[in-house]
Amino acid sequence: MAYTTIKKPSDYFNTKLYTGNGSNGNAITGVGFQPDWVWIKDRDGTEQHALFDVVRGVYNELNTNATQEDQEKTDTLISFDSDGYSLNDRALVNGSGVSYASWNWLASNTTASNTDGSITSTVSANTTSGFSIVSYTGTGANATVGHSLGSVAKMIIVKRRDTTGRWQVYHNGLGATKYLFLDGTETEQTNSNRWNDTTPTSSVFSLGSSAEVNASGGTYIAYCFADVKGFSKFGSYTGNGNSDGTFVYTGFKPAFFLVKAIDSVQDWFIYDIKRDSYNVMQRRLRPAQTEAENTNVAYYMDFLSNGFKFKATNAGFNGSGVNYIYMAFAEEPLVGDNPATAR
Repeated sequence: MAYTTIKKPSDYFNTKLYTGNGSNGNAITGVGFQPDWVWIKDRDGTEQHALFDVVRGVYNELNTNATQEDQEKTDTLISFDSDGYSLNDRALVNGSGVSYASWNWLASNTTASNTDGSITSTVSANTTSGFSIVSYTGTGANATVGHSLGSVAKMIIVKRRDTTGRWQVYHNGLGATKYLFLDGTETEQTNSNRWNDTTPTSSVFSLGSSAEVNASGGTYIAYCFADVKGFSKFGSYTGNGNSDGTFVYTGFKPAFFLVKAIDSVQDWFIYDIKRDSYNVMQRRLRPAQTEAENTNVAYYMDFLSNGFKFKATNAGFNGSGVNYIYMAFAEEPLVGDNPATAR
């Protein structure tokens, strides 16, 4: 599928920083669109990562650092608004005087039924930006699920909603027999019962019989992504263990970067341009941990006009001979009407 050129990436993905006020009805504006997926983390303390989306609905909270089921919490996110979202008074998302980071994605602001797979799914999808939110009920047997991306899914994050279960990650840099845990530090795992050893197509992704992704009667949410030139990239690279580190070409100036070693026990790390508005990038948050935002010279990197480059030797993102997968979204494309400039 030929995607429409995205001239302004922040129309589809944007990082929003805010300070909580501890009051019900705190309206967070300036996102630039009505978000369909909101991921919030306090920067000052050890609150959990909190995820909300339009398919599961307001109040429903998942945590990337935990295995617990979908929880209805009326004191968290209470509405998705035209330029952001509104919050209740819980310290998780709105403690008085607390600094927060939120990462926001646009899908379709609505939901639709998808019958492309053997399992009927409920989907909110944006084919322009290559992002969809997919809800489905498992069968316990090998199956397929429609994602509505219109292009091959390159990364899929799945979480069981009705009971405890670990966060399962498919990535094209791993292949369809392997997976990672978003809530853990483990190396890549191998088992065909996650993705049925089948690469996603432009219409569906495949499931094996694992209860983590497809228990009979189990309910699940999946966040699905496709590469979009100049906007998003889901790739892999090998570290060089050098302070003049590996350079990775994306074709755009990154706004957001998520990385995980696949053959070394390491954390996931998130960097973004709002918490570090200029190089070096140093403020990191970890999806599998509740720790506050942290800076450390051992984890320095640069966002460049056409990709990213590491400035440290840490095995978390640039170990010698260590292989990594990443997710990146653009601040500006490299070419077109709004070309990227150096930072």
